[in-house]
Amino acid sequence: MAARAKQTATLALDLEPMEARLVERLPQDPGWQFEPKWDGFRCLAFRSGAQVDLKAKSGKSLSRYFPEMLDRLKSLAPKNFVLDGELAVPRGAALAFDALQMRLHPAQSRIQKLSRQTPAIFIAFDCLMTPDAKRMLERPFIERRTALEQFFSSLSDSSGLRLTPYTRSPREAQKWLDHAGGSLDGVVAKRLDSAYLPGERAMLKVKLLRTADCVVGGFRYGSDSDEVASLLLGLYNESGLLDHVGFTSAIAKSERKALTKRLEKLRKPPGFTGKSPGGPSRWSTERSTQWQPLRPELVVEVCYDHVTGERFRHGTKLLRWRPDKAARQCTYEQLQLQARPAKLIKEVLRS
Repeated sequence: MAARAKQTATLALDLEPMEARLVERLPQDPGWQFEPKWDGFRCLAFRSGAQVDLKAKSGKSLSRYFPEMLDRLKSLAPKNFVLDGELAVPRGAALAFDALQMRLHPAQSRIQKLSRQTPAIFIAFDCLMTPDAKRMLERPFIERRTALEQFFSSLSDSSGLRLTPYTRSPREAQKWLDHAGGSLDGVVAKRLDSAYLPGERAMLKVKLLRTADCVVGGFRYGSDSDEVASLLLGLYNESGLLDHVGFTSAIAKSERKALTKRLEKLRKPPGFTGKSPGGPSRWSTERSTQWQPLRPELVVEVCYDHVTGERFRHGTKLLRWRPDKAARQCTYEQLQLQARPAKLIKEVLRS
């Protein structure tokens, strides 16, 4: 049995996580299970006897950066398993993605310090191999969920591990989308009769999207171009300074020439009076200082998915210009109101 378990786990190390395809709406027909899409690092947790590993979606090992999680997995009674889940760092009654990113540090001493200061949790949502070395990839998801619940029920101490909640009601899942806060990335829908298909987009996901009104504090020209490529977005902080919070490049090609002329008439330093695009941050690139400052007059409404470290984690979608809104009305408050922790997240962190 031990030899079989080791062989199965070794093969499983090469697995790619099953992924989800982005859709606009949750499916309404029967046969689906809905789960929160957590704001963390997707991760496969492996154990074969004394050997444990944490694999990111990219295939790279995360074990070096989360020693406390390796110790936790080694301390569990089950000696063999493969779980699919999400690594996350709790902060109060929410999940802190910025703290999670800081865990990927090159210095071992810093890693050890952060493992004590900001310990991670593993939120499990699928079972790919059971403690008795039963391979579950070909089994329907409803059986894998049962196996996952049995795994958790066998633990005398599940600290550091969480079992993700679910619903099979589309109405309840929609409530999660409508009322969830910043720690929830959306909702994932899984077919109850579906096998686990490594690397395939066999699940569905609906992302939690929000909107914000931002000041255009600057812009960048395109590479080898004299036309605008992206707008630099800002929000006023509590001190009345305009902080750079992200960008949008969703500008129609047909509009770029006229928009460039409009922007060039507004060029005036400093653009951003608080945090600027050229300031040191983990998002800085060689092109970070190559931007044109503007008078803070233009306001745009953008669609975004996440805020990390008081800025948009990804590029935003330009929805419309807001000539009816004063630049000074564009503050961080609109982001803070939308990022309140959800009841769902509190329940998971308490469990």
